Amino acid sequence: MRILALETSGPLASVAALDGNNLLAQMELNPSTRSAASLAPAVRELLSRADWPPASVELVAVAIGPGSFTGLRIGVTTAKVFAYAVGAELIGVNTLDVVARQVPTEIARRSLSAVLDAGRGQVFARRFERQDDDSCAPTGETAIEPIEEWLRQLEPEDAVTGPALESLADRIPSGVSVVDALHWRPMAATVVRLAALRHAAGQREDVWKLAPLYLRRSAAEEKRDR
Repeated sequence: MRILALETSGPLASVAALDGNNLLAQMELNPSTRSAASLAPAVRELLSRADWPPASVELVAVAIGPGSFTGLRIGVTTAKVFAYAVGAELIGVNTLDVVARQVPTEIARRSLSAVLDAGRGQVFARRFERQDDDSCAPTGETAIEPIEEWLRQLEPEDAVTGPALESLADRIPSGVSVVDALHWRPMAATVVRLAALRHAAGQREDVWKLAPLYLRRSAAEEKRDR
């Protein structure tokens, strides 16, 4: 199966192509260019590298959030339009599931917390438990938590990962393992592999109903209501 994946939840976006079990290419977008201007050209270049006509894509995968309002809106909209245009199937993947998936299997900690910066002194967080096959399964919903509250919930023998650690790594309690920074940022190569697994398990999205996982209103919406 030919799968195209988009990951635009943060300031550093990426796209990837998977054919069967083979990752053919992954491209990172230019961080100096807004993803609205760089995403479509990146997809075209990726398809060219893979030597895929657009209509040959069978599944489009996209990180739906949490993350940047603008980035998620652009990524999800692009994924839906592309899937509809070529008649491909569509799967959305939680950004924190992607982050957790990237934790190396040699980290034997049973409990894992993945976090993204939510601004306003908060994080987007989700907890996972390592399974016997070394995969990570979520134990609850994605939530917005005050940073101090999230830190208090951590226990010895936990592991933590995610882009929020760029500013929080030195505040992690003793005994909690911090995953290497190389694995913090969600990547399209992981989105595409998660989507392949979920497609094989029968998951599909409605192209008309898939929406970004924002978890709260934008600052502009809150300002308007005030």
